[in-house]
Amino acid sequence: MTITKRVTFIAKEGSENKMKELLSAMVAPSKIEDGCIFYEIFQYEENRRKFMAYESWRDEAALDGHKASAHYAVYKSSFEPYCEKKYSDELEVLS
Repeated sequence: MTITKRVTFIAKEGSENKMKELLSAMVAPSKIEDGCIFYEIFQYEENRRKFMAYESWRDEAALDGHKASAHYAVYKSSFEPYCEKKYSDELEVLS
């Protein structure tokens, strides 16, 4: 079953550029992972501290592979000092 998520990040005041750097580094390697259907990071125009990752994976195994990747480990170990808030939503495609 396809897994689609929206992950929202609010950068700490003054940390927008560092968050942008960390999140942007995730895009290219994530897109080439086995099972990645869609992976993009967005920065809100009206609130530059706010970012959104929109990602879709073939199945749970593909998402688990993403979470086990080297680039995910770098992000996971680095983002917290720059992030004020993070939350995610699991999305269901309506047909």
